[in-house]
Amino acid sequence: MQVSEAKVIDGGAAVEVSLGAERHRFHALWLRDNARDEKTRSPGNGQRLITILDIPAETKIAEARALGGTLSLRFEPEGRSIDFDGSWLARHTYDRQQVRAPGWTGKGIERWDGRLLNSVPSEGWADVTHDRRALGRWLAAVRRYGFAVMTGTPTEPGTLCKVAELFGYVRETNYGRWFEVRAEVNPNNLAYTNLGLQAHTDNPYRDPVPTLQILACLENSVEGGDSIVVDGFKVVERLKAENPRGFELLSGHAARFAYEGSAGVRLRAKRPMIELGPDGELIAIRFNNRSLAAATDVPYEDMADYYAAYRRFAELIEDPVMEVSFKLKPGELFIVDNTRVLHARKSFSGTGKRWLQGCYADKDGLYSTLAAIEEEGLLQ
Repeated sequence: MQVSEAKVIDGGAAVEVSLGAERHRFHALWLRDNARDEKTRSPGNGQRLITILDIPAETKIAEARALGGTLSLRFEPEGRSIDFDGSWLARHTYDRQQVRAPGWTGKGIERWDGRLLNSVPSEGWADVTHDRRALGRWLAAVRRYGFAVMTGTPTEPGTLCKVAELFGYVRETNYGRWFEVRAEVNPNNLAYTNLGLQAHTDNPYRDPVPTLQILACLENSVEGGDSIVVDGFKVVERLKAENPRGFELLSGHAARFAYEGSAGVRLRAKRPMIELGPDGELIAIRFNNRSLAAATDVPYEDMADYYAAYRRFAELIEDPVMEVSFKLKPGELFIVDNTRVLHARKSFSGTGKRWLQGCYADKDGLYSTLAAIEEEGLLQ
């Protein structure tokens, strides 16, 4: 994108530029703070070398020119000339009217249910470990759908940590670097039984919550025990469409979550079941019947309606239409965005063996690796 015209406006407080067929305005202070020259940003790592206090509060644009597709500005009172790339400006425009309804998500997010997702996104271990394109496809599926499967992984304990290290780091918790998921006597967590589990997000009692979970299958010869995933963002969409009041209550009031299942561990967090950003973007959901504590942040007048919304949210999550199910075989694993996709398990027989291992990781590493792969031009 090239700058074809530039004009100083508002007495130097801003500039108006033509970017392709569109015109956009930028404030002088914003431009000066975001300058990309070597005295403002480190050429090596791109980090800012100045603070806001180093920029004169009375900063104005004294001159603006479009030169070869670039915006050239002279700032006063510093008397400094700085160039801005047209493509960079086009990617960072903010002079626009955006009316977004609460609960919106970005273009890269695809909401789904059992009818909309034709096939489970999947890649093979041999491919992702030798081909960055395959790794990029797998990570991109997690960003788009909130989950993905990997096949052909070694059935050695701890292999799932190697998967996490393909893009980031293991998030160690009180459960350890990884944890075993198989039936136990007197378990400290109901996940370690052969009971079915309601669809849930993990560890909502943590602050911050682990944003990714990996579950890997080492053995599975039982009857039942199928894995289930549900797109929480799609559930929120349905709830809002049929019950706007319920959506407002679950997103506008904090729930409380707690875990006290191990000696010396008392984990507590206060967050809404449906979390929105300041601009209404749907950021996360937290839903876990096992660790929900008593709600004390909902006014008396709203509590009955809050519980009705909670019940309906649970009903929608349990709607068979919403689920995608699959049975993991030894050497298969799946990863979920733990702030979006709920996972569940059907009950299984007491005969045979079902041995899974789980670990946590975080999305910052996944998104960083994916962005690097995209910048390499490996995903088209």
